[in-house]
Amino acid sequence: MVNACHPVPELSSHVSTLVDLLSTRSLHQLEQPAFTFLQNGEIEAVQLTYRELDQQSRAIAAQLQALGLCRERALLLYPPGLEYLAAFFGCLYAGVVAVPAYPPLNRRNAPRILAIASDAQAAIALTTTTILPKVRSLLMEKAALEKLRWLTTDDLDQTIASNWQVPTIASDTLAFLQYTSGSTGAPKGVMLSHGNLLHNAAVTYELMGHSLESVFVSWLPVYHDMGLIGGILQPLYGGFPCILMPPAAFLQRPYRWLQTISQYRGTTSGGPNFAYELCLEKIAAEQRQSLDLSCWKVAFNGAEPVRSQTLERFAAEFADCGFRRETFYPCYGMAETTLMVSGGHYTQPPVIQTVQKMALEQHRIVDAAIDISVPDEIQSLVGCGRIIPQQQSVIAHPETLTRCAPDEVGEIWVSGPSVGQGYWQRPEETAQIFRAHLANTGEGPFLRTGDLGFLQDGELFVTGRVKDLIIIRGRNLYPQDIELITEHSHPSLRLGSGAAFAVEVEGEERLVVVQELEFRAKPDIEEVTSAIRQAITEEYEVQVYGVVLIKPGSIPKTTSGKIQRRACKAKFLDCNLSVIGSSILEVADFVETTHSLNRDALLALPPRESHLLLETYLQGLVAQVLKVAPVQVNPHQPLSSLGLDSLIVFDLKNRIEVDLGVAIPVALFFQGTNIAQIAGRIIDQLTDSTLIIPTLQPIPRQGNLPLSLVQERLWFLEQL
Repeated sequence: MVNACHPVPELSSHVSTLVDLLSTRSLHQLEQPAFTFLQNGEIEAVQLTYRELDQQSRAIAAQLQALGLCRERALLLYPPGLEYLAAFFGCLYAGVVAVPAYPPLNRRNAPRILAIASDAQAAIALTTTTILPKVRSLLMEKAALEKLRWLTTDDLDQTIASNWQVPTIASDTLAFLQYTSGSTGAPKGVMLSHGNLLHNAAVTYELMGHSLESVFVSWLPVYHDMGLIGGILQPLYGGFPCILMPPAAFLQRPYRWLQTISQYRGTTSGGPNFAYELCLEKIAAEQRQSLDLSCWKVAFNGAEPVRSQTLERFAAEFADCGFRRETFYPCYGMAETTLMVSGGHYTQPPVIQTVQKMALEQHRIVDAAIDISVPDEIQSLVGCGRIIPQQQSVIAHPETLTRCAPDEVGEIWVSGPSVGQGYWQRPEETAQIFRAHLANTGEGPFLRTGDLGFLQDGELFVTGRVKDLIIIRGRNLYPQDIELITEHSHPSLRLGSGAAFAVEVEGEERLVVVQELEFRAKPDIEEVTSAIRQAITEEYEVQVYGVVLIKPGSIPKTTSGKIQRRACKAKFLDCNLSVIGSSILEVADFVETTHSLNRDALLALPPRESHLLLETYLQGLVAQVLKVAPVQVNPHQPLSSLGLDSLIVFDLKNRIEVDLGVAIPVALFFQGTNIAQIAGRIIDQLTDSTLIIPTLQPIPRQGNLPLSLVQERLWFLEQL
């Protein structure tokens, strides 16, 4: 059992706030380097000892106290560097509520910061002398912020630190507001207390096996919960050094991240799943030869969800560098729970669970070992560890609010000391999200995470989002799975920069994919959109109604880099995306017509004419079942690039076989075959006098509802 108060031996029971924590470090480890910043991810620019950080924080706090800002909110707007750390702790030392943010670079970045400043009712903005003119000019356009005061902290007289007065704060005092927008686009400030932060730091320290010999390496943005609470507060809590670099340094050259771990003998580092993918894609074999990753003990991965393929590929590619597969530390968390919700002990390897994909789409968990042998119907899920000590979790039905059965997927609910106090100035949302109770037992209150998952033998598995779930023809599709297929379908597409969602078209849910192109990429738009459609269709047998290619860096994301799917959907519907090219299946004014072809008449024509007539017939038939204009069906384009879902394929197959008395394998429609090739296949059968084809009846329907995928396959097997 973790002592969630003070598992660190040198911390006394008097440490109940982060002010106590830093003060203690400055007394007992005063000249020990605490934070080192690499300006470009390679060269040491500045270093802070615990004493220096404490001194600078006291000076900033004294200035804030002199301005009478205790209990007010202070907006932190700093470029990457250690000035941010002193400002953050300066706020805590003054009893001022810190509001971490990032300085807007242009007018496109400004609206979110303006929304945060307005929502938090910020009284002052802290920044540096270098960026003050530009930042202030971008933010002062709003009349609501005209009274916002500004303070540059890099030019303060450090002697005023002696004027600092110890603030009246306690464990339950609000420390800062961690703004999160999730997938809604509306920033909400999560209220985190000193007690929330110390509890989460304590269990993280214990579970990750940290000690004074640990070394943390981080490129994560410090205004985000993972970068701030994980990358700054965790090393401070444990009293071990942290090496920081700008996020852009990693994104521009992922090698710098692993190089820093190797050079500084980093023991703990990590990031979202895409960070490991970037390393796989961008780090060359000759660069890997210079890396020694044997020091790396905890490689945390906090993406939603963690991908087993990424773990396996990364472990294999960097094994020669000393990286061990058991180093991977899948975990799960969010701003509303301070940071970590679940994680294993660092000595335990990742847990992989294989389940039946079709059952998962129905929110059921069925072990893949049961009556399953087709690899495409198996899905591997990575466990995110156990719920952290002193906390409780239940899996609840998101609509009935009752506890799910052990083999059901439901919404993850959490309670405990790390759960935040609620959303700033949002009592209704706080009551709805942070004060949930099980309807049938009254258990609670719980935080509703909005994430789907299940518990198995105590291990938490995260499968997706409640509100981002895509339902097409009764099938539950996870957008992150579609996005993964999309980004790998063509080399001109950016990793981790796509959004999949459903829109209603003519009373039917249709799939839309919005995807960024790579910088400087100038691909053939038709080629790329066709590749996306084909990849998704062949993997999931669903039709993609719209593919939109947009400028790099323009897709809506949260501050942590997560895709804002609902915000992206809103921009799509409002025609407000930075579109480079698109392909939308224009739904035709559909009128049921009879597409029939006389078999004998067809065979009486010369070969070329019969082939062209058959192509025209198939083109019209495909257009009809897809409910699109015939001109959108290119006879020489793979049918899978049009997005044929399984129901459409069976409908199309049935009509052709009934009309012409031929047998068309279902797989043919999902293997990149085009109309011209299918026409040739049909003519070969028609001219083969030895082939006897039974007449098939049309696929039966139940009222106006299409058959489920399972029913379709059963029907097909019966016909065989």
